[in-house]
Amino acid sequence: MKKVTICFLWLLMAATAARAQDLSKDASSTLALPAHDGQLRWNAEGFSIIQSSAKPNNAEIGVRARDGSGQFTLLGFLFLFPEQAPMTSAKCRDGVMEPEKKSNPTITIAGSSEIARSDGPPVELVGYVAQAEAGKVVYIMRGFVAIDDLCGDLEIYGNDPTVISDPNLKKIWESYRLDPQYVPQFNDVLEYAQILYQNHLYQAAAPLFEQALTKLSGGADQITWRRVATDQAAIAYGLAGNISKARALINAAVAKDPEYPMYYYNLACADAEEKKLSDARTHLQQAFARKANVIKGETMPDPTKDDSFLPYRNDREFWAFLESLH
Repeated sequence: MKKVTICFLWLLMAATAARAQDLSKDASSTLALPAHDGQLRWNAEGFSIIQSSAKPNNAEIGVRARDGSGQFTLLGFLFLFPEQAPMTSAKCRDGVMEPEKKSNPTITIAGSSEIARSDGPPVELVGYVAQAEAGKVVYIMRGFVAIDDLCGDLEIYGNDPTVISDPNLKKIWESYRLDPQYVPQFNDVLEYAQILYQNHLYQAAAPLFEQALTKLSGGADQITWRRVATDQAAIAYGLAGNISKARALINAAVAKDPEYPMYYYNLACADAEEKKLSDARTHLQQAFARKANVIKGETMPDPTKDDSFLPYRNDREFWAFLESLH
């Protein structure tokens, strides 16, 4: 099942696009861990996220964003810091900054301050200058916020000293918050799992996709996301080598939602990986018999272009069957 990613790719893309349409079009960002209360949030108007990261131990998530002019870059991280617990924002700052100052002696602190919050822990702000590659000077504004064993780190940097005083950037710091009472929701767990999946960390991603399912209600309005999370869990388990778990998830989903075609298509992919062409044929027939029930914006795949079936293109009978499906 190591090459069945194609079976699931368009499903994730279609559902993610649908989710994006439901989100408000502001520039807010939020970070949450999948199995720990707390949410880091800020509003960065004019910035677009260009990269996301997550650690397979479920203890850190981060984003990189850039403003429209390309002048400033933003880095945001939410992570566990148990060795320093109970945390304060100042302890988070020192725990992160001290090692960095030792590794980069060019760091020069320009100033620091504290922003009190009535709705959460205070923010410790630090402005500093550092020498980057090729002697380039970088100006950095950084804010730390923490409580218990949880720490948030937001950094904005550029080659312009106005990073410390720019009024638009000040708005980001005004919105910067850590809510320790926030309970992770379906979208938080799914996002973390997707980041791991996109970085080929399938063994870590699989149980998180499955965990995301537990945060969905049985409402009809959530059926699309149940399908997405189920399929992504199954493919992640398959890519991690646990095909039996992948099959079990899909079979359980078929029992509850028997008219969704991609479940059968994905079973066919698994069959092909295990050289069970008779079973693959049956599941493909079941899938295409239900092709009218795809998610809105989704189309049935062409199995003749799918990595799972390409090894059998010299099997004339089976390949003719695949060609007849479209």
